[in-house]
Amino acid sequence: MPSIDPITRDLWQVIAATDEVPVGLVEITTLLDVRLALTRDNDGNPVVWRRTDEEQGDEIDPETVLDRLPVITGYGYIWTSLGTPPKELFPIPEYAEADRKNMSCGSIGLAVSAPRAVENFLDMGHFPYVHTDILGAEPHTEVKEYDVEVSEERDEVLATRCKFIQPRAAKSATEAMEVEYVYRVPHPFCSVLYKSCPEDENRRDVIAIFLQPMTEERCRAHLLQSMIDSTSTITDLRRFQQTIFGQDKPILENQYPKRLPLDPRAETPIRADKSAIAYRRWLSQKGITYGVIPMAS
Repeated sequence: MPSIDPITRDLWQVIAATDEVPVGLVEITTLLDVRLALTRDNDGNPVVWRRTDEEQGDEIDPETVLDRLPVITGYGYIWTSLGTPPKELFPIPEYAEADRKNMSCGSIGLAVSAPRAVENFLDMGHFPYVHTDILGAEPHTEVKEYDVEVSEERDEVLATRCKFIQPRAAKSATEAMEVEYVYRVPHPFCSVLYKSCPEDENRRDVIAIFLQPMTEERCRAHLLQSMIDSTSTITDLRRFQQTIFGQDKPILENQYPKRLPLDPRAETPIRADKSAIAYRRWLSQKGITYGVIPMAS
């Protein structure tokens, strides 16, 4: 089993959508090369432990589970930790706004490391080529200059003034529009995207990707949408996001190496990659070694 750096061990890590874990029935998953079991008790509270003899679907009385891992719920998902996590998850205050449609959009396995998947989420340059006629189209292929900062106070990477012309920016969009994005990376394996809302120009739709690092070269992407959309159904919104991610999956899984190199000389960056460069530098400064290829000392 690979070693887990202290920062990764003490993080909250996503493992499942809350409403997909039945009360009393055992679900099995993998986190950081460790097999875990999880269920919900009669009050709906999640219970997580290192797997012993339980099998998927077994019924169990959660009260009999004594050696429990820390657990928290947030943004429609269950999170746990193999170490000593902070008291709270990183904030997404928009999730609590009453008029938003909040939904999990599925959990999708990826044959790539969690940091690789985060980096792909930050990349606007692939929009016209991978998400053709949805998030981009020729001849509008230029990634305009944008700003990136690494905030020590908030401990996150933030990219602002990200603009791109998109034929269909959201399920509710009826025409092409120049979309403004803000990207946050508040967790080494999670990213939150804020984008122009076709229905309300003063607010932003929120899309987040929470990566569950199963092994160093395999993860699960848990997708969240928090949308301002009075016309689309939850099913339509989910299907739209799953279409986008389904286009990303084969591209991601063909990247080599599977782990993310942190040495800036390992892969040739271009101007549009500023956010990815900042993200790699942030991981290196934090001492993250799981799912990456660290810089040579």
